[in-house]
Amino acid sequence: MRHLLKPLLVAAAFCATTAAAAAASHGSLLVVTKQSRSVAIVDGTTLKVTAHVPVGENPHEVIVGPDNKTAYVSNFLEGTGHTIAVVDLVHARALPHIPVAPLVGPHGMAVHDGILWFTADRSQALGELDLRTHKIVGVLGTGQMRTHMLWISRDGKKIVASNAGSGTMSVYDSIIISPTMAPGAPPPPASYTSPGWKPTLIPVGQAAEGFAVSPDEKEVWVGNNEGTISIIDLATEKVSATIDPGTKGANRLTFTPDGKLVFVTMRAGKNLAAIDAHTRQVVKLIPIEQRGASGVQMQPDGSRVFVACPRDHYVAVVDVKTLTMTDKIDAGPEPDGLAWWEPTRASGE
Repeated sequence: MRHLLKPLLVAAAFCATTAAAAAASHGSLLVVTKQSRSVAIVDGTTLKVTAHVPVGENPHEVIVGPDNKTAYVSNFLEGTGHTIAVVDLVHARALPHIPVAPLVGPHGMAVHDGILWFTADRSQALGELDLRTHKIVGVLGTGQMRTHMLWISRDGKKIVASNAGSGTMSVYDSIIISPTMAPGAPPPPASYTSPGWKPTLIPVGQAAEGFAVSPDEKEVWVGNNEGTISIIDLATEKVSATIDPGTKGANRLTFTPDGKLVFVTMRAGKNLAAIDAHTRQVVKLIPIEQRGASGVQMQPDGSRVFVACPRDHYVAVVDVKTLTMTDKIDAGPEPDGLAWWEPTRASGE
């Protein structure tokens, strides 16, 4: 009898493993929950929380690291924090925090080539954190109030940051800095040159905080508190248009992967706005909550968009094809920052 049971047990184990792998292939949603001071890992198929990992006081934003096994969470503390929390996603456990002092108020984050860039809201600066050494290796000053959200281009040569307190956007372009030489002097040796950044400051609207960059990296859409959206041409680094779709208190924005739609969350109102990126007209206002929304995350395949509704204490799930809310995720009290993680890549599958 035992010789018959063994193949059955092996087959059952294979089926369970296959089912788990199929579920994992859909990815997981990471949800920062402020009141529980944790990151919830949510199965992308069942929409159920598989783990809560403690991260520290007043966490705001979360990002998956370049190893695809680690997440980083900014412990903002309303602009007074000095640490970035680290989460082992594979084993769902907290790792030691990374200190970022003397920079204060880490918030928005972006990763490129082993470097975690982050905004230091109270310090009016961007920090450059080497993830191999956990050391600050560079600082870019903005000179602007409440430097808050951040993006870096795929080639790492352009950085965009929002300055919510000043109503401006900072754009940095990678350059090589050479010393000024006297006329007729020979060219300086290579050791006299160094990489640097050329800053450009672009005025936008009131309390401009959340923004999204189009998939082709040609436009930046910036949400302004008064209800307008400023569109920046990244080639000229100037505002090319300001539209008024009525997105009062625009908070966070995201594009669909094909660049056709832009979704905008709002601090005021009950809707998620879906805007046609070409015509720049509102396609639909999607009812999702009662008391304002914040973080937004597009699923990489473009099928769903997730919206944190902190005052209603759930994450709304919106079907991109039908533009309707299809579900709610109870990830914990006061959800805010969101990110997407593909576990199968982390496990080497």
